[in-house]
Amino acid sequence: MIRTPLLLKALPLALLLALAACKPAQEPAPASSAPPAQAPAAAAPAPVEETPAERTTAEFPTLKMKAVDGSDYDLAAHRGKWVVVNFWATWCAPCRKEMPELSALHAMRSNIEVVGLAYEDIEAPEMQSFLGKHPVTYPVVIVDPFDPPADFAIPRGLPLTHLIDPNGKVAHTFLGPVTAADIEQQIAAAK
Repeated sequence: MIRTPLLLKALPLALLLALAACKPAQEPAPASSAPPAQAPAAAAPAPVEETPAERTTAEFPTLKMKAVDGSDYDLAAHRGKWVVVNFWATWCAPCRKEMPELSALHAMRSNIEVVGLAYEDIEAPEMQSFLGKHPVTYPVVIVDPFDPPADFAIPRGLPLTHLIDPNGKVAHTFLGPVTAADIEQQIAAAK
C-alpha cells in the first residue's frame, strides 16, 4: 500500500520529468526542386589591433637627459652609489610632500644620489619657477609624458620611485610616497 505523503512527493517529480521529455514536433521541410540556399558566409572577424607589450623597467636602466639647470644627467655616471630615481609632478601633492625628505637624503648621505624625473608637460622656465619655491638639492629632469625614457616603465601612478643599486641594477620599486627610512631599509636589506 502506497502512502499518500510519498505519492504527493513523487507526483511533482514525475510531472517534471514528463514535461522535460516533451518537445514540440518539428515540421518536415517542404520538398523543393531548388537547391538548398547557401548559408551566408561567416564574416571574417575584424582584425585585432596589436597593442605593444606593456613596457617594463629594464633590469639595468640607462638614462641620459638634460637637467632643468642645464647640466647633463647620466645615470651611469653614478655607478658605485645607490641612486633614487623619483618620478613626480608639480601637481601631485604626495610628490611635493616627499621632496624635502628626498632632498635631505641626497644631501646627507654620500652613498645615495637622488634624481627627480618631472613627469609632466611643463616648460623649463615654469619648472625653474616651481623649484625656486620648492628647492631641492638633487637634479631635476623634465620627462615628456608622451615620450618617457625608454628603459623605464610608464608610471601608473605618482610618485613612483626606483632604487638603483651601485652596479646599476633596479633593486626595488616603490609606488606611492616614499620616505628616507623606506629607502635606507631597502638598502640595508640588500646588503
